[in-house]
Amino acid sequence: MLMPSLFGENLLDDFFDVPAFRGFAPSAKAPQNIMHTDVKEKESGFEIAMNLPGIKKENVQAELKDGYLTVTASTNTANDTKDEEGRYIRRERYSGSCSRSFYVGEQVTQEDIKARFEDGVLKIDIPKIEAKPIEEKKSYIAIEG
Repeated sequence: MLMPSLFGENLLDDFFDVPAFRGFAPSAKAPQNIMHTDVKEKESGFEIAMNLPGIKKENVQAELKDGYLTVTASTNTANDTKDEEGRYIRRERYSGSCSRSFYVGEQVTQEDIKARFEDGVLKIDIPKIEAKPIEEKKSYIAIEG
């Protein structure tokens, strides 16, 4: 059952919206613009541009299976703030992963797809490959007579 949100995104948002607590509000949230994707059709194929802000290249994986291209990204962040005596004033952690899948066709192979990661944007080039027509085979049954 869906319930209306009384407290916004976070139960403690209203609590930390007091001047004394500003700057200490929980901020270990997932990036809001992660995996926003643009798909551009070109003459030779398609270009996918996917925003992955704050994610390192080694935490991004692309897999081609059964005609589906799946991109998975994961992140682990920690934000520790201590006072002069080494006591924690704030300690936040965020860990998460997300993925998106695109049907690219079963004729596309792993070697056909080119990917590069630049400035937090994953760019993937997928060529257009014509589907091979299915040959209709006629099977005749011999009729004895």
